[in-house]
Formats: sequence, C-alpha cells, structure tokens
Amino acid sequence: MKFTSKYCRTHLPVFFLFWVCTSIAATFVVPRSVVAQTAGETVSVGLYESPPFVMFGDDGTPEGLSIDLWNLLAEGLGFESEFITFDTIRALTSAVENGEIDVAVTNLTISEERHQRMDFTQPWFDAGLRIMVTGEGATGFRAVYNGLADAGHIKAYGWLAFVILLATIGFTIFDRRFDKDFHPRWTDGIANSFYTVMQIAVSGRMPSRKNLFGWIGKIGQALWLIVGLGVVAYITSSVTSVMTTLAITETINGPDDLPGKRVGVFEGSIAQEFGEVRGYDIRVFERVDTAAQALVEGQIDALVADAPVLEYYAHLNPGLDLNVVGPIFAPDKYGFALPPGSDLTKALTIGLLALWEDGTVRALDTDYFGHEW
Repeated sequence: MKFTSKYCRTHLPVFFLFWVCTSIAATFVVPRSVVAQTAGETVSVGLYESPPFVMFGDDGTPEGLSIDLWNLLAEGLGFESEFITFDTIRALTSAVENGEIDVAVTNLTISEERHQRMDFTQPWFDAGLRIMVTGEGATGFRAVYNGLADAGHIKAYGWLAFVILLATIGFTIFDRRFDKDFHPRWTDGIANSFYTVMQIAVSGRMPSRKNLFGWIGKIGQALWLIVGLGVVAYITSSVTSVMTTLAITETINGPDDLPGKRVGVFEGSIAQEFGEVRGYDIRVFERVDTAAQALVEGQIDALVADAPVLEYYAHLNPGLDLNVVGPIFAPDKYGFALPPGSDLTKALTIGLLALWEDGTVRALDTDYFGHEW
C-alpha cells in the first residue's frame, strides 16, 4: 500500500483521533477492584487504639488524627468504611497481612520487615521513639526502698526495729521495778519507754531521767547514747549512699541507660523489636494506659513507645507525674498498611499526596499537637 497524499488526508486523522482517545483512557484506567470500592462498596478498616491517632468517643465512634485523615480519603474515593478494632498492634498487622481486612489505620510505622509482608501507602507522619519515666526519678521512695533492699539494709533495719522493741520492753520493766513514780499502767509505761528509746535512736541524746544507780547509771546512759548515735549514723549513711548510687547509675535519659532496666513496650510494636535486638528486659503491654499505670506502680522502670503517643498521654494525665525524657531515637514514618498486592494502595497513595499538597495533613498535625512534627 502506498501512502499517497489522498490516503493520508483520509486515514491519518482517524488514526490520530484513535490514538488520542486510547491515551486518555489509559491515563484514567483504575483497577476494577478499586472502581468497585469507589462505587459505594464497603472497605474493612482495622483499628488499634493509640491516642491521639485512634481514639473512641463515649458512643464508641472512632476519632483521632488517623481517623480524620482516613475519612477524608474514603470520602474522596467514594467508599464506606467498616471499622474493626484490634487489641494489639501485632493482631492488626497479622490481619492485614493475611487479607482479613482491607487496610490498617493507626500510627503504624513503616519498616523494611513489615514491608516484606504487606503494602504501605505514602508516609503521612514523621515520628520516632522516646522514653517515659516517672516524675520522681531515680531517687523516689520506691526506687530508694528497692535500692536499700538490694543492698541488704532493709533486713538490718528489721533487726534494729527488733532491738528497739526489746529496749522498750526492757526500759518499761526496769522503770516499773526501780522507779516508784513510773506510770502504773502498762500502756502508759510502754508508750513512755518507747518515746525514750526513739529519742535516743533518732536524736542521739538522752532525755531527762532519774539517775537511779549513781555513777553506774550515768555510764549506762552514756552507752545508750553511743548506741543511738550509731543507729543514726548507720541509717543516714545507708540512705545517702543508696540515693547517690541511684542518682549516678539509675537515671534514664536515653536508650543507652536502658540496659538492666525493666522496659515496657507495646506488643508487636517497633519499640518491642528495638528492645529485643538490644537485649532489654522487656515487659509487654497492650495499651498505653495500662503500661503507664505499671510505670507509676514501679512494675517497670521506663516505657518506650512512639514519641507523640507518650507526649500526648503525659499531657492529658498531669496528675500521674510522668515525664517524657531524652531526644527522639530510631526515627520512623507512619503509613496505612494494606494486604500485599492490594489494588487500593495506589489510589490511597495518590489521595494522600493530594492532601499533602493542599496542606490538609499539616493542618491535622497542628490541630492535634499544636505544631508540625
């Protein structure tokens, strides 16, 4: 066939029109599953409660930064959401990996290991790990008590208490026998003797008493003063040494201070992986409130989790005297997770990029945290 000028004038416009139409169609091709989802179908959305990203109102309605962002995406793509709540991060990631849900929505960290098991959208939040400790620090009462117990001082204090009890009984019997003016009632006598013994032990001074045996009595009182001074010196030095040791060795300001400590983490979290790799003494919790309560009660020494989660919880619970210490370490990014090969991944990523470009994501960050992370 020869391409004559007449042929070109007749057929080339048709070919050109066909090429333009197919190009336009190819540009807007969306996988059939995505089209079905955006045509009013319901997407199963797995949630893990993690304030302020995923929370639940009084009526059980999910809310939070992640929920707000997800709802904007769902509205833009035109599908409905069926929310399913999971108790742990591990349960949530397992469900999305096995295709039991269509998407996982929470502050889920994107990692290489997770990306081998599931798909992720475009990252929408920069974060990292931080450490929460109690406000009283290493020299709080519980920490000092544990330090005294570990050093064997609590056992010694028990023996001192036994000696004080014997001395109280001894003073009472002695004074009732030799001092005619001593309290006739046993309860009054024991109370008076206990006061005398404790005054010697605490102040190292002998209270005014009758000298019933002359110079022998004076020597006895002097010996009691020596015992009292020894007790005061021992208690003061033991408590001071333990507090000094705790202040030097037990203060937690970063991940380098965590070895040897009892470290709380959330089950299936990046913090758990971080701690296991470094050999920390890990205690696993499902929720931030239970982990924080364990921290307050002294069951753990520190809680390691995502920085915004810890800071938000500490801000909302000032009465618990919790502090988030040290800089952010192990920086990471959050994304929504989907089953491997999900047709929704591309559509959600494009939607997230659009929300980034128009400033919506930054506005959400500011609404919840007062600043951009």
